[in-house]
Amino acid sequence: MPKKRSNSNKDVKPVFHIYCEGETEEYYLEGYINKFYSGNRRLKVIKIEETNKNTPKELVTEAIECKKKCPKGDLFWVVYDRESEQKYSDKLHKIAYDRAEPKNISIAISNVCIEVWLLLHFQETVKPYNDYADLRAHSQLQEECKKRGLTDYDKADKQLFEIFKKIEIDQARKRAERMNQRTQKDADPAWLKPYQWNPYTNIYELLDAIDKFASELKL
Repeated sequence: MPKKRSNSNKDVKPVFHIYCEGETEEYYLEGYINKFYSGNRRLKVIKIEETNKNTPKELVTEAIECKKKCPKGDLFWVVYDRESEQKYSDKLHKIAYDRAEPKNISIAISNVCIEVWLLLHFQETVKPYNDYADLRAHSQLQEECKKRGLTDYDKADKQLFEIFKKIEIDQARKRAERMNQRTQKDADPAWLKPYQWNPYTNIYELLDAIDKFASELKL
């Protein structure tokens, strides 16, 4: 848990705190930050926090507890997968969102998993998946990774971002926006939250927030 910084020092920089559910999100985001904001290695103002929590509710709760101890200018994001409905019901996701929103804790969610975002680096998609195994079996993700030198896609590969940094990430952003618009347009009008929309990812919003934060600090 980060230590509270003194507010008496007017030069104290705000910190961007990120809580990740799993290694895939962590390795991708670390790669992104290190590639585009190498100055952060010295300042450490964009931090992927250490955590042993891995459910939406637990991650949000941990971020809220940390925020109580930090200056008002700090930013907080929680990153996790929607997963299958059998694993996490809409009710459990609603609890996480209901806790996060009034505390200004931002959520980056991928439905059904982070691999939807990774797939968008290579191609458009509007196909819903039931879970990670379903996406792995029926998407082009593995084949696209093999074309770029990997024998197989490994979600625990620390060099994960190396595959994707050579690709135009802005294309993935645009594809995600189009995919989300299509998904919401076709969804039941009563479904108002991202965990109800499949496929969906707003990882690009987290990247945009990192870019804005880094720009303001001139990293």
